[in-house]
Amino acid sequence: MSSCWRSSEQGVVSSEQASGGQSLGGIVRPWPQTGREEMEIDMAQLGVINYNWPGYDLEGFAARASEIGYTSCELQIGDIWAGEGEHAEQRAEDVRRLFEKHGMQISAVEAGNDFLQADPEELEAQIRRYRRVCEVVPHTGTDIVRSDGGWNRGDQVPQDQWDGMMLEAFQHCAEFLEELDVRIALDNHGVTTNDGDWQLSLIERVGSERLGVNLDTMNYLWYGHALDRIDHFYEILAPHVFHTHFKDGKGSRENYKGAALGEGDIHLDHAVACLRKAGYDGAWTAEYEGPEAEGGVGYEKCYKWLQTNVPV
Repeated sequence: MSSCWRSSEQGVVSSEQASGGQSLGGIVRPWPQTGREEMEIDMAQLGVINYNWPGYDLEGFAARASEIGYTSCELQIGDIWAGEGEHAEQRAEDVRRLFEKHGMQISAVEAGNDFLQADPEELEAQIRRYRRVCEVVPHTGTDIVRSDGGWNRGDQVPQDQWDGMMLEAFQHCAEFLEELDVRIALDNHGVTTNDGDWQLSLIERVGSERLGVNLDTMNYLWYGHALDRIDHFYEILAPHVFHTHFKDGKGSRENYKGAALGEGDIHLDHAVACLRKAGYDGAWTAEYEGPEAEGGVGYEKCYKWLQTNVPV
């Protein structure tokens, strides 16, 4: 029997609010030292990722997403920092203010990391870069660094080395997570991390409460897992979820077709139920890869589904 239940029942989840700090994912944290003294109040986080919005620059995306109704968003580190220069923190604060102007919070920042490197010096460089990303991210107002495992570009790393290499990298990263007050949300993405049992194993072996999951509801199907297996992944990972990508679609690999939430094959109601049971109180973030990206039409459909089916 499933350890979670399927349900369309709606509920209300409230998040703690505090003056002089920020409430993200139910955790109230002090802002970085940016001179902000006014009270920050977390809004219900029906969120969206800054991806597949053709024709929109960053501010245009913020305006359109806010117009639809979204109150949080995930950004990529490239939206904030190009990897060079000394003013990344200031740029992060400017971007945060841009989204605040449109009534939005930043729920996570994608790190763009790649921990599968054939050259040990390149792996060390990736870890140093990752630390720098973790220094910058809190200035956006979130503590969540959405992360990949690795891409193995050029097929230079044999598959039997993937696990050990990613484990070593995340163990090194865990050494500075508390110091920098950030959390890692490991995505099930591509071919290297798209297995929920492996994700849980990595979390347990690293042994840091600051390593969790960005749960992408569709990517497991894209990889080729059966729907009942995917439901199992939702069940075992729900207590470790820091962030989400709610995404729907049909098929795997070359047969994959993205869809608006509720229009594909994914058991989204089961994912919601598992997260509710685990007490998840972070952002419910839509990701859309269907054919109606122009003008944010697909993301409008996703917002309506979230509004109806998610307890905020």
